[in-house]
Amino acid sequence: MKEIAIVTGASRGIGREIAKTLARKGIKVIANYNKSKEKAEQLQEELKKENIEIDIVQADVSKREEIKKIIKYALEKYNKIDILVNNAGISEYKLVTEETDEDWNRIINNNLYSAFAMCQEVIPNMIYNKKGCIINISSIWGLVGSSMEVIYSISKAGIDGLTKALAKELGPSNIRVNSIAPGLINTDMNNNLSVNDKLQLENEIPLGRIGESSDVAKCVSWLIEDNYITGQVISVDGGWIIT
Repeated sequence: MKEIAIVTGASRGIGREIAKTLARKGIKVIANYNKSKEKAEQLQEELKKENIEIDIVQADVSKREEIKKIIKYALEKYNKIDILVNNAGISEYKLVTEETDEDWNRIINNNLYSAFAMCQEVIPNMIYNKKGCIINISSIWGLVGSSMEVIYSISKAGIDGLTKALAKELGPSNIRVNSIAPGLINTDMNNNLSVNDKLQLENEIPLGRIGESSDVAKCVSWLIEDNYITGQVISVDGGWIIT
């Protein structure tokens, strides 16, 4: 039977590319989306033209009851979950003095709580099967912090802590847990940047270019294939973190 993968936030950007890459490798993908139903359906149709079938499931992964809906769907249909990619997340660009408790709850719930709760719900099946691969999509800002993205940076640093703690706890059950920390990636999340902003940032990146979603998806694919890497935070940033 094919491996079964859940990818959260799969209708757009990095998540969409991850879903496509895994599906094309022969993995059965359950692509989660929240509000972007049309884009999720477009993804499904795009792959159908390649004779590849994926499932799309609507759920707000910032809420436990919605997460349970995804897990129930996967286990009732396929009886197992081999791979979890926690990609869903949001960002906000504000001075820390302007952030509110509502901002905190929204960002932390969407970015950090969602990954924690998804892991909690998936892990029992992985432990039962004595195998599993969890990949959390973090951010360079979880490692070095970002001005005017304080809550976002906190949420991503928490993802990296979650990754390392789970890798220790789940290693004996043959479950690997890793984070990928993208740098500047060409997605809708960075549409607020002007052309000049992007050119300036490209000059700071050793490889001299902004990353593509495919760069992150390739790393996800590699981490699934590998069977000895766990507890790592892998920067996919063109070397930006070392400048």
